[in-house]
Amino acid sequence: MSRRRRGVMSEELRYELAEELGVADIVKREGFGGVSSRDCGNLVKLAIQRAEGTLKKQ
Repeated sequence: MSRRRRGVMSEELRYELAEELGVADIVKREGFGGVSSRDCGNLVKLAIQRAEGTLKKQ
């Protein structure tokens, strides 16, 4: 009985971060599966930084 995991980030945010890191062209051509592990790690790092910044503003 497996459940499908729901993503934490919205698709819009994922594409926005990909554009910011310069990998949006890869994402458009191949999807997120074509992005290197290093770049995926950088996407996560950037998302965490944004989340922390949002929490500090509150």
